[in-house]
Amino acid sequence: MADATLTWLGHAAFRLDSPGGKRIYVDPWLENPKCPDAEKAPERCDVIAVTHGHDDHVGSTIELSRKFGPLPIVALVELKGWLKENGAQADDLPGPNKGGTVEVEGISFTLTNAFHSGSAPDGSYGGEPTGIVVGLEDGTKVYFAGDTCVFGDMQLIGRIYSPDVAVLPIGGHFTMDPREAAVACELLGAARVVPCHYGTFPLLSGTPDELKRLAAGVEIVALEPGGSLEL
Repeated sequence: MADATLTWLGHAAFRLDSPGGKRIYVDPWLENPKCPDAEKAPERCDVIAVTHGHDDHVGSTIELSRKFGPLPIVALVELKGWLKENGAQADDLPGPNKGGTVEVEGISFTLTNAFHSGSAPDGSYGGEPTGIVVGLEDGTKVYFAGDTCVFGDMQLIGRIYSPDVAVLPIGGHFTMDPREAAVACELLGAARVVPCHYGTFPLLSGTPDELKRLAAGVEIVALEPGGSLEL
């Protein structure tokens, strides 16, 4: 199998290329101001995973599914229903709920808790926000926290899923800031952490350098938009 890579596309959008050659987009808001031009028109897409219904996370989900679908979309049951009702070309499997796992060609997607507000892009009910643990074909696990504050049960996520990499928001205001993210690092016990949801707008003022200072002993991998981490 090839090495898996995690590529930051700005804000909370990521491309995850699995060891088995699958291309997964997580929270694909590819119109965000930090997304590199070369990443705004994907050449292929095998799976889309969405943590919650805010438009800066749903992003290009419907458009990508129409271009490459029908394809698997992993999202909370209410949100997946909304996506399909609004034109997404998705598979017929109902979306899971928190604690549920979806298997897609050797890759697992498990929804976890997250603490945040939630609605679909049009303001209608889209279910609660979630985190997502992605288990790749080679056993590597990546935890996408989604938009959340820190919460004590992150310790359970660490205990149950043992993520190798945790993707955490650090911008503050709408999510946790570096101070809370440092505690999240401790609770999760992940060896490597990739910060996101910062710098998109001035309001999201948390920085990776501040997280590095507060989370001593944790490898903080601060990617540039378009940059990749080998997993």
